[in-house]
Amino acid sequence: MSAIYDVSEQDFEQRVVERSREVPVVVDFWAEWCGPCRALGPVLEKAVQDKAGDVELAKLDTDANPRIAAAFGIRGIPAVKAFKDGRVVAEFTGAQPPARVQEFLDTLVPSEAERLAESGDEADLRRALELEPARNEAAVRLARLLHDRGESDAARSLLEGRPGFAAEALAARIELEDDEQLSAAFARLDAGETEAALDDLIAAITASRDGRRELLRRAVVGVLDELGVEHPLARESRRRLAAALY
Repeated sequence: MSAIYDVSEQDFEQRVVERSREVPVVVDFWAEWCGPCRALGPVLEKAVQDKAGDVELAKLDTDANPRIAAAFGIRGIPAVKAFKDGRVVAEFTGAQPPARVQEFLDTLVPSEAERLAESGDEADLRRALELEPARNEAAVRLARLLHDRGESDAARSLLEGRPGFAAEALAARIELEDDEQLSAAFARLDAGETEAALDDLIAAITASRDGRRELLRRAVVGVLDELGVEHPLARESRRRLAAALY
């Protein structure tokens, strides 16, 4: 199927809303008499073609399909709306230069580095970081691989200066694992004994009066972030963490 096609009121639900659950669909609301629409159309089409099937373009004539235009509150054209998972996720109105259109589409389609980072393969993670050195999720996943096979210095170097709970937690763990008791707590964490591991780490905060307290806090916060805000264990552990710190 072509990545660029005309739609109408009859097939809008199927070809735009339902199709967007499989691939992002950008809708160009236009009319024949609209000069800016004629200027934007070729720019949109080229940008979508350059995405090589990662996004599709549906063109809707607002004069021929007034009910759809009204349903989406179209008051000025050209109007462009992007659909993902059955809903509008981004939009703009008026003719835009090619660079702006490209940026708009980039927000809908994962970059090559993002795709590589999702794979979890070491070679892909390294390539993702070559393409986008600031991509933290790729750095953390690669650091975990290195740490798991005993290359802690390399993992530490990769995490240095990286923001985010996951990066800070793993960096803290690397610094703390030389303590036999804490190493046992992290082993429990790896074994899925999350509650017991948190008990041990929070108890270590209470007992510690040195610089390790901040490292322990980061390690615990990383676990809580992974559990999620609404997880019952995370809620209870946050309360206990605050008590241990203050």
